[in-house]
Amino acid sequence: MSTKNLVIAFGGVSPEHEVSVLSAMQAISSMQGSSYNLVPLYITKSGKWLTGETLLDLENYKDLSKLEEVAIRCAFVKDEIGRTHLKQQDSSGLFSKPKSFAVYAVVCAFHGSGGENGSFQGICDFYNVPYTGSDVLSSSLGMNKVKAKQICVANNIPVTDSLDFYESNWETDQATILKEAEMIGYPLIVKPCSLGSSIGVAKANSKEELIDSIEMAFRYDAHLLVEEAVNPLMEINCSVLGTAEECRASVCEKPVGSSETLSFVDKYQSGEGAEKGMASADRVIPADISPELTEEIREMSIHIFKTFGAGGVARLDFLVNKDSNKVYFNEINTIPGSFSFYLWEKSDISFRQLMEELIDIAIKSHQQKNGRVQSYETNLLNEKAAKGIKGLKGLKK
Repeated sequence: MSTKNLVIAFGGVSPEHEVSVLSAMQAISSMQGSSYNLVPLYITKSGKWLTGETLLDLENYKDLSKLEEVAIRCAFVKDEIGRTHLKQQDSSGLFSKPKSFAVYAVVCAFHGSGGENGSFQGICDFYNVPYTGSDVLSSSLGMNKVKAKQICVANNIPVTDSLDFYESNWETDQATILKEAEMIGYPLIVKPCSLGSSIGVAKANSKEELIDSIEMAFRYDAHLLVEEAVNPLMEINCSVLGTAEECRASVCEKPVGSSETLSFVDKYQSGEGAEKGMASADRVIPADISPELTEEIREMSIHIFKTFGAGGVARLDFLVNKDSNKVYFNEINTIPGSFSFYLWEKSDISFRQLMEELIDIAIKSHQQKNGRVQSYETNLLNEKAAKGIKGLKGLKK
């Protein structure tokens, strides 16, 4: 029986680079001793593709510059029969040859732009390899907070009032933007459109704070979202596992932060965050909310997962008004931190079992896609070649 090479892809050109490394290391740890040969694919902050066994140990990431020196450059390549390999571009030793790994499947462990936004998923589609998580369209829509809210509004999923604008709009018409924002009413939440992990997110209680928050958020994204703050606020999250055709919801969690709105520090640097990623954040599992509210959020999570056409595992984040129990969609995380394994453990699904199911979903989805017609037999080129280049007067779509 041939070895199944499981590529774990992580890192990337993203402010959430380090968070991605933590999630990948957790996935790798959970799969140690499995039937798979684990092959790391680490994308550096500058976009280099690296592999090698040194990338399997979290300790080696303390010095990223040194890690880049010892890791091995790599790339996806096709062999003579069309199979995709992750091939080393350099050898790991003086007398060794570069290794090549036929790819069985790719576990996507990216967070944020440059990996969770559909770009890497597009590369996998181009090379025709199975990958975990949502497809290109679902990933890109989930990463864009503005588009995500628009989709929810179109499907009668409750969201908070908001406005969005680009940096160029801010430079030319700041007064109008501030006026529209103040019509929503303070306090306001300012967010980069295409980031996660609460990076660049700030709460503004006044015009001065709003301007400062907007200027800070523009450091991370040229497209911002300013939205109504729910007050008093309770955040509730729920994970969904499966496909758009068949999926199930986890138990709910209530994150607990140092302030009303969770920060990056709350999510990743509290407790044992340096090693446990999102799983280290303070939280109440199951969330201490009523059975009725729990069921409403779980049903809404499945509805949103299907609406986005998501796949694999995702985490749905909600804003709840403590007084009225009114629930609002906040965001969908198509590659949640730590793969939300801590939520599925409460349903007696181990991290290893979760990863195995994600891989199975990826393989089945890939097989279904490849089972469709991939080409259309025609003699078009033969006909056009006979006429020559001068005979081409334009092609009708």
